[in-house]
This record gives sequence, C-alpha cells and structure tokens, in this order.
Amino acid sequence: MPDLRVLVVADSLLARVGLAALLAAQPNLTVIGQTAASDDLAADLDVYRPDAIVWDLGWDARAALGQLAALVSDAPPLVILLPDDAHAAAAAALLGAAGPGGLLHRDCGPDQLSAALLAAAGGLLVIDPALAGAALAGGGVVPDAPAEPLTPREREVLQLLAEGLSNKAIALRLDISDHTVKFHVNAIMTKLDAQSRTDAVVRAMRLGLVLL
Repeated sequence: MPDLRVLVVADSLLARVGLAALLAAQPNLTVIGQTAASDDLAADLDVYRPDAIVWDLGWDARAALGQLAALVSDAPPLVILLPDDAHAAAAAALLGAAGPGGLLHRDCGPDQLSAALLAAAGGLLVIDPALAGAALAGGGVVPDAPAEPLTPREREVLQLLAEGLSNKAIALRLDISDHTVKFHVNAIMTKLDAQSRTDAVVRAMRLGLVLL
C-alpha cells in the first residue's frame, strides 16, 4: 500500500519545517510539500494533489479559519491544529461540513498526528478528547453523549476497536473470551446508537471516548 501523501500548511516557516520533520519520521506517510496559507493555496493543491493536509492555524486561529472556510469544500481530508479550544467549535463545524478530517492541539505528538491523518484519509472524523467538550458546545459535529454511560470494560474494548483489533485479538489482549468481547461490542453499538463497528468508533472519536 503506498504511503499517504501529506501537504503541510502553516504561515509560520518554523511550524512548517517542524511538522514536516516530525511526519517524515512516521511510517506510511510521505510529506510531499510545505506551503503557507496564502491566496495561492488552491493552486498549490492542484500542483501537489495531496491525499491529506495538516493545517497549523497558528496563534491567530480566527484569521486562519477564514482562509480555511473558503477552501475546505474542495480540499482533501484536513487535520487542523489549534493552539487552544477557543475556536474548536468553529473548526469542528467546518470539519463536519467537509466530511472526514481531524481536530487536534498544536502540541500533539507525532504518533497522534500520524494516526489522525491516516484515519481522516480513511474517511473518519477525529477530534482530540481535550477539544471534544469545546467542539460539543458548538453542536452539529459531535453526536449526543450516550444516555447510558459505557462501563470501564466497554471503554477498554472500544479503545481496542479504534486501534483496529479484531474480536479475537481483543479477547487475547484483555484475557477474556471471544463471546464476551462480542457481548461488549454489541453493548457499545447499542449505547452509541451505531450501525457498525466502524460507526461506533467514529461516534466515539467525535465524543472523545477514545484516544488515537
């Protein structure tokens, strides 16, 4: 399977270089270019044709969100990096309108960023648990919290589901039977009102119930 082709977008040269260096060390990713969030960004997308974009909004997130809004409908999956949760609701609303993507803190680790990019390219919408509360306040992109909370064991199973493990692998990891795992998965799907395992993971990510 070819590497995911990632374009790094940030007005700060230091941020661009730093992000490119972090991602270059991650498996399954190739940084194909770096650019500022300028008026020529649409043209840059035509040139680079990335599979996904990581966009550092910098410290002036409000101005950057305006640029992002003008482009988001025609862009590939976006992972947005925010300095804090002040504009998380607005950024989450943009992602919700655009489809798959991610919303993370600027200080997230390279593994978390890599996982978010791969998940976004795979059609998922990922929100950092630390930003989920602010995103929820904006409404729309985050589903309702389950009426019945997940048990500690269900959350463990859910986390392993998000990591792509099969029922058998989860059973081995938690030292329980396959039948018990299936019971927990069914309970998780019911509580999250999910139609499939993938749907359950997507909803859980939006609610900040799992970590990448």
